[in-house]
Amino acid sequence: MNITITGASGFIGRHLLQSLAKAGHSLHTLSRHAPPAESLREADVVIHLAGEPIAQRWTAEAKRRIRESRVAGTRNLMEALATLTRRPDALICASAIGYYGSRGDEILTESSAPGSGFLPELCVAWEREAQAAEALGMRVVRVRTGLVLDARGGALPRMLPPFRMGVGGRLGSGQQWMSWIHLEDLAALFQFAVESQIRGPLNGVAPYPVTNSDFTRELARALRRPAVFPVPGFALRLLFGEMADVLLASQRVAPGAAQAAGFRFRFPQLAPALEGLLGR
Repeated sequence: MNITITGASGFIGRHLLQSLAKAGHSLHTLSRHAPPAESLREADVVIHLAGEPIAQRWTAEAKRRIRESRVAGTRNLMEALATLTRRPDALICASAIGYYGSRGDEILTESSAPGSGFLPELCVAWEREAQAAEALGMRVVRVRTGLVLDARGGALPRMLPPFRMGVGGRLGSGQQWMSWIHLEDLAALFQFAVESQIRGPLNGVAPYPVTNSDFTRELARALRRPAVFPVPGFALRLLFGEMADVLLASQRVAPGAAQAAGFRFRFPQLAPALEGLLGR
């Protein structure tokens, strides 16, 4: 299958390229400097990952860049697809579980309503632009990713230094739910979305979310270090501003659509996932 990927140089994109190449797919990367319509002409499937990183301090300018890259960037992709005589069969677009907002202990499925605030509203607008591909006759999948775990990129390497020094700890109360996924499972889920006929929203999370306290304990155990220094919420807000709300948000998300469609997770439980990534 001919697959065109945007954002292929990013943390998820690099791993996904390797995974799809191993599966025998023909891959093409779409850069910001290439004419989009030309790059899309032979594609059977488009995977859209490109966007400004969300994990940064949310200044007014950062919010503008995040929104512009993800909402306007997706709209530009749709406009390029609309010009094609032969369109791809499917669009697989990244989104985020930030769609749901902070919901305490509520179990969140693909049919749960969106939350309110900057990140949920961003995700709603982002997905709305992607959904326009259905009117072009394409199957659309929106993969709402959780915390992606890998030792070489993403959030996990940034968490490790304080834990390795024995000064790691829970964030805020530690009672907030964290929905996570191993990078290998996320790449496999994107591949599943390409190769199956699934459509609609797809929660890109492992089936067993954990509280932040449990995550902290398992991370410390995998590193063979103590974790007894909690970080209070006010300190996170001093460091990260409004973006701290993402770190303190409680999102207990279930991958119901993926499991119902027959997807099987290689790393459903946190402890073996972290041990495999970090264990000695």
